[in-house]
Amino acid sequence: MPFDFAQLFASRPVILAPMELVTDAAFRGVCRARGANLCVTEFVRAENLVNECKREVTKITLPAGDSPTAIQIYGSDPQRLAEAAEIAERAQPAYLDINCGCWVPKIARGGAGAGWLRSPDAMVEMAKLIVSRVALPVTVKTRVGWGTEEQMPIVDLARRLEDAGVRALTIHCRTAKMGYSGEADWSWARKAREVVSIPVIVNGDIRTANDCKRALELTGCAGVMIGRRAIEHPWIFREARSRLDKQGQLSPPTAVERVELCIEQLCAMAEDRGPGRAIRAMRQHYPGYLRPLPFAADLVRELNSLSTLVLEDTLAVLRRERQEQAQVAPRHAHVAPEAGATLGDSL
Repeated sequence: MPFDFAQLFASRPVILAPMELVTDAAFRGVCRARGANLCVTEFVRAENLVNECKREVTKITLPAGDSPTAIQIYGSDPQRLAEAAEIAERAQPAYLDINCGCWVPKIARGGAGAGWLRSPDAMVEMAKLIVSRVALPVTVKTRVGWGTEEQMPIVDLARRLEDAGVRALTIHCRTAKMGYSGEADWSWARKAREVVSIPVIVNGDIRTANDCKRALELTGCAGVMIGRRAIEHPWIFREARSRLDKQGQLSPPTAVERVELCIEQLCAMAEDRGPGRAIRAMRQHYPGYLRPLPFAADLVRELNSLSTLVLEDTLAVLRRERQEQAQVAPRHAHVAPEAGATLGDSL
């Protein structure tokens, strides 16, 4: 069945943000199974995709069941971006997203990502070119501006991107120069949403189910996008979905569920990437997944200090922990909410 763009954004989706070295097919599967309504790939560099770089081709290869997923492309050359969009379109994603928000200096300095915010005119023309070259919906993810208050063109830019044919806009509510410092100001998403008819998705500092609900209430946006919080707590998608749909409070994941998630994701990544890369990649997830468990720090230290990159060694540690947790408490018993979270956040 063809992807229904309008229907998705009428349902107030909770979306997994694109994150380099994070949102591969395995992690998208983890988040989708836990309530993510839509996922976005890692950043796909336009020039590399056009040149058939193996890594970029892998990023746009969507396995069976990996739907709906959008492909995000980035680059500084409009023509290469348009060519990359045509190639990515053949992978049959839900839609194509243009990265105009990555603030990392080595990307933005070269004019890609948030570097486009230095020249809104060029950004609009680039978006118009890509829209003209593909049949799939094209969306843009950006920030509110480059730096100071005078460099926050997002409201006028939203109008102009809509006129260029962009079908939706995701706004990370910080400037490029802020990086991840300070607080996201969701009011900018509201201001942009008020001047366009296309869906606007609010992003930035969405850490709990309560944040999701509050962000939508304050902005009137069509959906929310979650990034960094998903790396440590992918259950946020089902919690947010339950809160938005008024389905009641969810219990936090059990200790056994937390360990089982580590096993599930590690095995999926090993199949996609190979054992060595999978074991290394999982190290960014263990602290968040396992934090509420007794002696979590010791367990994470053990997992990170294994002398070999043999998959079975890591799986043996996780299976041992799963068995110990199952013996400590019945499967229906839940670990306490994380520090700083309320019971209502279901964390």
